[in-house]
Amino acid sequence: MPPAPASTLALTPLFPLALAQVQLRPDPWDTAVLMQEVLALRGAATGNPEPGCAWTGDINGVWQLHRLEPFQWLRRQVERQAWAYLEQLGFCQGSVALHIQRSWPVVSEAGQVVGRHHHPNAHLSAVYYLNGDGSGRSGCLRLFPRHQVNELVPGLAVGHGGPLELGQNEEEQRWNAPWWDVAPRAGLLVLFPASTDHAVTANDDDDELRLSVAFDLALSAPPAGPQDPAPAEYLAPHPSQWSAAAAP
Repeated sequence: MPPAPASTLALTPLFPLALAQVQLRPDPWDTAVLMQEVLALRGAATGNPEPGCAWTGDINGVWQLHRLEPFQWLRRQVERQAWAYLEQLGFCQGSVALHIQRSWPVVSEAGQVVGRHHHPNAHLSAVYYLNGDGSGRSGCLRLFPRHQVNELVPGLAVGHGGPLELGQNEEEQRWNAPWWDVAPRAGLLVLFPASTDHAVTANDDDDELRLSVAFDLALSAPPAGPQDPAPAEYLAPHPSQWSAAAAP
């Protein structure tokens, strides 16, 4: 009697990175106002001191956009979607407090990039695109895996004539992609863990600046009252309950 045919091999994607994308629908007039605000804050600057790098407000003294009146709509949207992100990750309502640490504009002219980096002092990163048509011409957000868990032989996912045929279809990209690109699109909000290495590819559109707003968010324990249990060990206490050390 011939053996029964084998069932189809099935792969299960374990431990995926939680990349969130939501298309917001702002009023075009409000978007125009935010774009004007960002360009006014940049002023006469054309980029960061590092050659070829886009202008980023966080290292140029512009890092608290969420406190400015024109950006209050965006702040509310980021907060709302960040809470939805935490809920989908399994956080219990009321178990954590969410804080915006920084928010800053990024302006990329033709040929400019943002180098690979991550945000070690935050827990959650968010990027909102003021413009972009989804083609990626003006530069993509590029996310890198912390470790290539399916690479099997170290270095294969880099390419250079190796045996992996990356980029042929979505399944291959899922298992051994060296990075994942998100094309900017006006109104798109993206959220991902702040520990994720990311970069921005070159703006190849000679006729358009790429304009975005980035956010650093942090989690802490909720404020604890006198009768409440101590905050969980793995969460920082609420910042309102910290004490500044005296100067030496």
